[in-house]
Amino acid sequence: MSDDLAWDLLDSQTAYTCPGFDIINETVQLPDGTETDFDYLTESESVVILPFTTDGEVVVIEEWREPVKRVNFGLPAGGLESEDGDTAAAVERELIEETGYEAGAIEHLTTVEPANGLSDMVFHYFVAEDCTATAEQNLDHNESIGVTTADFEDLVAAIREDDLRDGRSALAILYYHAFER
Repeated sequence: MSDDLAWDLLDSQTAYTCPGFDIINETVQLPDGTETDFDYLTESESVVILPFTTDGEVVVIEEWREPVKRVNFGLPAGGLESEDGDTAAAVERELIEETGYEAGAIEHLTTVEPANGLSDMVFHYFVAEDCTATAEQNLDHNESIGVTTADFEDLVAAIREDDLRDGRSALAILYYHAFER
């Protein structure tokens, strides 16, 4: 990759802070010498989990998503927290918190930067195998999540038919469909 395209950071400040993310305002110098402002959203890295039960069903969640004003159908996911030793620990924690399921095995699928033109978010994708319901959900104060299971091929069809619109979930399902089965 060419360093000739790199921007030089001249100044940086947090323009807005709220639980979950910040907005950063930077003053940068472009390769041609132009100085300009650039704003982006910053948040902690996240895990997205494709959890299969012991009988091959996928554990899916339904959750209200305020920005789109509807219930979202998708996969468990969440941000890394300071007590997580690594991304696998975050997978185990998020899976239990959001669904009450525990995994027998966890494997990393891929890592992506889904919107790196406007955010520094990073999603680490995992498949969780042999998941069993062992606990109660332990949701955050601002979460209301329903849990069910679905056939994997039905999830692929739901993406094709625009019924599963959550981008994080769609990528996990399609990645697994294309490369891992």
